Order: sequence, then C-alpha cells, then structure tokens
Amino acid sequence: MNPTKVISFGEALIDRLGPLGGDPAIDQPVTNCFGGAPANVACALSRLGVDVTFIGALGNDSFGHNFKNLIIDREINTVGLQEDKLRPTRIVLVRRDHSGERTFGGFAGEKGFGFADQAISLDQIVKDWPFISDQAKWLVIGTIPMASKISAEAFSWCIQKANHQGIKIVLDLNWRPTFWRSELSKEEAPSAQEVNMIQPILNKVSLIKLAKEEAQWFFKSVNPQEISLTMPQKPSVIVTDGANPVHWFINKNLGNTNSISPPKIVDTTGAGDAFTAGLIYKLLSAELDCLTYKMAEEIIRFAIGCGAYVCQGIGAIDSQPYLEDIDNLLSLSSGAIS
Repeated sequence: MNPTKVISFGEALIDRLGPLGGDPAIDQPVTNCFGGAPANVACALSRLGVDVTFIGALGNDSFGHNFKNLIIDREINTVGLQEDKLRPTRIVLVRRDHSGERTFGGFAGEKGFGFADQAISLDQIVKDWPFISDQAKWLVIGTIPMASKISAEAFSWCIQKANHQGIKIVLDLNWRPTFWRSELSKEEAPSAQEVNMIQPILNKVSLIKLAKEEAQWFFKSVNPQEISLTMPQKPSVIVTDGANPVHWFINKNLGNTNSISPPKIVDTTGAGDAFTAGLIYKLLSAELDCLTYKMAEEIIRFAIGCGAYVCQGIGAIDSQPYLEDIDNLLSLSSGAIS
C-alpha cells in the first residue's frame, strides 16, 4: 500500500433510493447504494488515482462486508476501517423527485444500539494513526460524526492531531438534520444549539465547502469572502448552489464559476462529494496558500466536472469518474483543462 496522501474520516452507509417521486420506506422498487459523504470522497479520490485512507466503521452484516470489499477493490487503505460487531451498517432512506433531486427521510436497520458509524473507536485510531497519517497532506471531514458521542471523540482527536502535524483540513459542512435529531423534523435549519456545537470545528480548517442554504443558516451570508472573514484563520470558502454558479474565495481570490450540465441527470446523490474529491485531487499538486486566481478557477472547474459526471448514474459511488471521463466532459464545454 502506498503512503497516504489523503485521510477521509466519517460515515460509510447505505443510501436506499426510492422510485422517482416515491417513498423508499414503502414504495418499490428501491435501490441500495453505497454512500456516506466521507466514504464517497475516498472512493472518488481513489478513482482519480489518489492514495487515500478511510477511517470509519461498518456493521458486521452483508452491507458492511460488501462495502468493505468495495473499499478494498478501490485500493483504499483500510487500516482505519473498523468493524462493529454490535451495531449495523446504517441505511438512509432517500427520496428522489422526478428531476433526481433528493431529500433524506430517516433510517432503517437500527436494532436498539445505534449504527456502526456512530461508534467509531478512538482507541483503534490512536493505535493506527502513525500508519494512517504518514505523508498525509489533507484530512477530509464532515459534521455528521459530531452528532454521536463516541464518534465525536474520535473526530475531535483526529482534527487535533492533523492540526499539530500540519495536515490541512477540508470540511464539507454537509448539514443533515436527520442525523442530529431523535425524531424526524420538517425544520431543515439548524437550531442555535446545533450551530454552537459545530462552530468550534469551523475555526480549525483550511478549506470549507458548503451549500448556499448552509451558508445562510450558519453564517447569515452566501458571500464566501464574508464567511471567511468571520473566522480567525480566514479559510478558503466555496459555496455551491446546485446547477447554479459556484462562488468561491480561495487564497484571497474571489470568483464565481458556471456549472456544467452533463448529458443526462439521473440522480444527484454524491455530486457534492465528487466535487470535493476533485478539489482535493487538484490541491495535492498545488499549495493552497500559493494559488492565483487562474489556478483557483481551474481547480473549481475540474471539481464541477467531477460533480456533474456523477449525476449521470444512480448512487454516489458506482458512477464516479476516472480522470479521462472528466477530461472528456470538460472538452465538451469551452476552456477545457487537463
């Protein structure tokens, strides 16, 4: 196994997609797809040829075994992958409207002890960290591990270690209220308490990616420069908005870049994670603190291509692109980059 360049920490789970316009809890047919933002990013990075380690936990069940086999097939370093003998792999119920846009509607498979991704063990990470972090340049995180006490402890420890070792951190804010609340709620926006729980992490990262709605909820602004200036470390900030232009503030360069329309849109699940993987892939060969406007714009355009490509297939992982796929997609629009 090659030395790790990127560490991705967090949930690996199953996205249960219902039929278009239907309810995956009761309507058929359903499609079970491997998912979870950090796992998606790890798999997308591996498709792009990056040496990546995934830290997470899967259940001792068929979903967990099959997911582990996928991770091995993608040649992702599994030293940080844990098996939970007590808790199952989480199943997330995903509704899709007739245009492929999705919403999350609760979980399935819980047996009274929670899910495997809620109990990522710190003890095992501490033991394996020297092998995981050697030569790592980036740590990819979301906020979902913070919603459970056991995983939150491991999550915080990894962030501290990364900061101490000079490993840059990229945060996909990835606000999913379903994971934070014991009962389903129609209120999408985070409460003041939820914002306060997440706020300390925002101050420890080099790059933040968030959706337009998340920017408004957490920062009362959709301007990436304004968002950056609210934090002591002045991180780079990228604000996405579906098929609309991406607004970004990277190394003090402010810009916006138009989206790319793939030939067809089947399912938008995982598009944001492929975007994140595209960002990190490009940043591995360029120092974030040295990027010019032109370099930043090219990186964003490549990431947009990664996100757009995934929308052409079902689920977040199976439809992820290889480098040549992105080259081909970008060549169909003006200003193709290599």
